[in-house]
Parts: sequence; C-alpha cells; structure tokens
Amino acid sequence: MKASTFFTSAQQDAIVQAIGEAEHATSGEIRVHIETSCKADVLDEAAWLFRKAGMHKTADRNGVLIYLALEERKFAIIGDTGINSVVPLGFWDEIRDHMRKRFSENMFTEGLTEGIIMAGNQLKEHFPHTKDDINEITDTISFDTDETGQ
Repeated sequence: MKASTFFTSAQQDAIVQAIGEAEHATSGEIRVHIETSCKADVLDEAAWLFRKAGMHKTADRNGVLIYLALEERKFAIIGDTGINSVVPLGFWDEIRDHMRKRFSENMFTEGLTEGIIMAGNQLKEHFPHTKDDINEITDTISFDTDETGQ
C-alpha cells in the first residue's frame, strides 16, 4: 500500500474539494498529509510535518493538519496556536471520533471529507472567512517525502 495510490484520483479530488468548501467558510487553512508508514509517535510526526510545511506561518496562526499513517491505521489532527488559544478543551474530539468511526467502517474518503467539513464549520465561529482572505496553504494533498521525492 502506497500513500499516493491509497485513494483513487476521484477520491483525492473529493478530499481537495472538501478542503476548498471548508475554507470557503473560514480563514482557517486545512491541509491533509498521508504517509504509508509512521515510524514515530503519530502526534510527534504530525507536529513535525506541521512545522515543515510552514503551517505555523499563517497570518492568524489558524492552520490545521490532518495526518494519516496508513500501515499503522493511525491519524492525528493538529491545530495551530491561534486556534488552540481560543477554542475550548476537547475542540477536536468530535471530529476525531467521527473520523475514527468512518475509518473503522473502511470509509476513508468519507471520514476525511466529513472531518474536513466539520473542522471548517467549527473554525468559522472563531475565524470567519473575510472578503480579503487569501489561501495561504495549498489545498492539495501531500504524501510521503520518501515516496514522492518532495
């Protein structure tokens, strides 16, 4: 199983479309990263990738990374300090639990797209979309650096 081929092209398009839809309601920036395998703790790896991708450099510090490690069947949702400073404890729990349920049903595309939309809906309360908002982080899915050479 390779990260870049786990989802079909149509499924990848649906995920990217969900990111665009979610970001239409918020100035928050959502990114999805998929790896074939994670040799470290999933949260540590997600936090490292968050910084490597420059997601901590958004104007409002409102980036979100959804990280999947396929072989280990683990995932993490990481929000930047701008988000975590204004949301209540457990803000991400409902999204995580919903995604976990869908993943356990082998509905990975649905779990991701629904989780992305849920994140956008929650973020718009604290970070509403403004007419001068710019897309600071690409909406494309990123994959293993070992696999793609990125």
